Amino acid sequence: MELKVYKIDGTESGEIVKLPDSVFAIEPNTHLVYQAVRSFLANRRQGTHKTKERNEVRGGGKKPFRQKGTGGARRGTNRSPLMVGGGTIFGPKPHKYSVDLPVKAARLARKSALSMKAKENEITVVEDFNFDKPKTKDLQSILQSLKLDETKTLFLLTEANDNLYKSGRNIKKLNVRISDKAATYDLVNNKMILIQKSAIDNLCKSLI
Repeated sequence: MELKVYKIDGTESGEIVKLPDSVFAIEPNTHLVYQAVRSFLANRRQGTHKTKERNEVRGGGKKPFRQKGTGGARRGTNRSPLMVGGGTIFGPKPHKYSVDLPVKAARLARKSALSMKAKENEITVVEDFNFDKPKTKDLQSILQSLKLDETKTLFLLTEANDNLYKSGRNIKKLNVRISDKAATYDLVNNKMILIQKSAIDNLCKSLI
């Protein structure tokens, strides 16, 4: 598969980049994509939620009033789940939500996601560029030139770049990632993928 390389002003550079079919033109495995997204979202959960049951709530050792003669229902503790301030019935407990995914399956899921994006013409290649300092306005201008400013976009970098990352983190519809670190969730959760030309090699090497 071949794609045109664009300049940061939105015009064509005249250069053509070839994307390997083994990464961008495979038959997508949609179920693996689903499993990878499920694993990603599950692994983000801390699972530290916890409520106290009646035997864990402080107090309640003394019988609040006598058994008979008050006209009220008999009660042996103030910490019953029926009382205000009492324990919680069947409340949440700490739980491990993480879902394991084999390395080969994770790679195939990423390749499937990239192939789906390529098939829908949702990948744009831009020439390499950098900023001397973080500048959100300049990066926003580049997105406008490429007509991506109104579209939820994943911007893939060749390597960690503090200036580009800080420039993009305040743009509402832009997510910035290093190409070989982008998860399947990142690829399918954005409408368009904007990738630096030199980042393609790193991305492909991580999927071999």
